[in-house]
Amino acid sequence: MDSNDIIIKVVLFESEFDVIDLILNMYITMLPVIAGGILNMIFTKTAFYKKNKVPIDKHKVLRDGKRIFGDNKTWIGFVSMIVICSFTQIVSGLASNFLAINNRNDLYLCNENTILFNLIIGALFGTAYMVLELPNSFIKRRIGIDSGKTNKGLTGVVFFVIDQVDSLFGVIFVLYIFSDISICKYFGYILLGGLTHTVVNFILLKLKVRKNL
Repeated sequence: MDSNDIIIKVVLFESEFDVIDLILNMYITMLPVIAGGILNMIFTKTAFYKKNKVPIDKHKVLRDGKRIFGDNKTWIGFVSMIVICSFTQIVSGLASNFLAINNRNDLYLCNENTILFNLIIGALFGTAYMVLELPNSFIKRRIGIDSGKTNKGLTGVVFFVIDQVDSLFGVIFVLYIFSDISICKYFGYILLGGLTHTVVNFILLKLKVRKNL
């Protein structure tokens, strides 16, 4: 093995390490939202949620005779996501300070890691997450896909993909505003988040927390 081969292997190894490091940092940044989504999903299975859930559309229908959003979009679910994301963001911030890993979080590279900041950013993450799910639900009701259901064929595939990334566009937009990430990294977060969302949903499906992907 000559010196050129050694240099190439070293460069490739360093590049792979950089990619892994980048992905790890992205996960550290988005962990509060991932945890928030899981905890909120679990919350929606509780008796308290089922007793107090009120659909955002209040069962109203449009001229096409179909619901606006459906039964799964509720006020208590909307608010709980905001509260839970605020909590998980605060916990994440405290952990980052304790472990001295603020430099691995895109948010804390541009903002001071304080409880007040994390409370606000967590609430914004939760709000963006829930708001960006509504257009998808609205469109699915219009084409006859019921709440919590999926379609077969091309339509099913398209909405499966949309289901994994719709809320991410809002969440990562909040991150984009409060950090220095590039447009390229913005879509990198969307891709990584979509793949992670699919894996998490699969696990929740196996645990019978979800009924479908």
